[in-house]
Amino acid sequence: MHQLVHTFLLASKQHQAVLLPGYTHLQIGMVSSFGLWFGAYAESLIDDLRLLESTYQIVNQNPLGSAAGYGSSFPLNRKMTTDLLGFHDLNYNVVHAQMGRGKTELFLSFALAAVAHTLGKLAMDVTLFCNQNFMFLSLPKELTTGSSIMPHKKNPDVFELIRAKCNQLLSLPQTVSLITSNLPSGYHRDFQILKETVFPAIATMKSCLEIIQFAMPLIEVHQNILDDSKYQHLYTVEAVNQEVLNGLPSERRIKNRKNGGEGTFHFEGKIQHTHEGSIGNLSLPEIKQKLEKVWSGFNFTAVSQAIERLIGKN
Repeated sequence: MHQLVHTFLLASKQHQAVLLPGYTHLQIGMVSSFGLWFGAYAESLIDDLRLLESTYQIVNQNPLGSAAGYGSSFPLNRKMTTDLLGFHDLNYNVVHAQMGRGKTELFLSFALAAVAHTLGKLAMDVTLFCNQNFMFLSLPKELTTGSSIMPHKKNPDVFELIRAKCNQLLSLPQTVSLITSNLPSGYHRDFQILKETVFPAIATMKSCLEIIQFAMPLIEVHQNILDDSKYQHLYTVEAVNQEVLNGLPSERRIKNRKNGGEGTFHFEGKIQHTHEGSIGNLSLPEIKQKLEKVWSGFNFTAVSQAIERLIGKN
């Protein structure tokens, strides 16, 4: 995910000047850009990464020594194993440590579902934008397939499968919850079934991330999309806003808005969005800072160093 966010940020910078129709209700709405589009998925993945980081902090507590969930009569030093293995903290209450079974998987399932929600939306955008009626993007032959009887077809099968797999992952929290929700405290064999659900889900998510990371640099972004006259109405908001800034009376603004709806509107000005996160100010350095701040919450280095020290002592 960390790598993919950087890929989206790079694409956002490379295509920041390429304008794109923005839609509401799947109707032409306002002017957008590929800079905004790529950057949006970068920042969305950062939110998902934040949820994973929160899950990681919950998981990063040592349950060792809780035994079957009620502790042990052996004189254990549970803090020692916590330090030796590089855990951030300890599950102090042994019953609580046992109750982490199932609940840990539930936390993880919500995080995976959040990532799937982002990637599924991306896959839908790509399949839509490659459609001949849109023609915003083109996919290379490596990412498309032909048809059994229609020789002209270039089907976006890869992204369709990503979309389907992500939709499948959205059901993971419900599946985990249904397996574990009515269990009392203590261990139960039901927890074994979680492995059949969670492990394949992790593998599926990894495969989706890997193929999107592979695909993004290969996607061709089309230029001059908004030169088509059917996109002129995208600029009506710009015209009205400019009239407001110029102090034009409200009656004239309403008249111009109506003209835009009747197909007589034509815009000659420039897009001048300057606020943070807009077409003219993508705030990519700030988004990157947000990524690194979340990334720093994963203390993988500390864990690796602890394991190396432990192995060295043996």
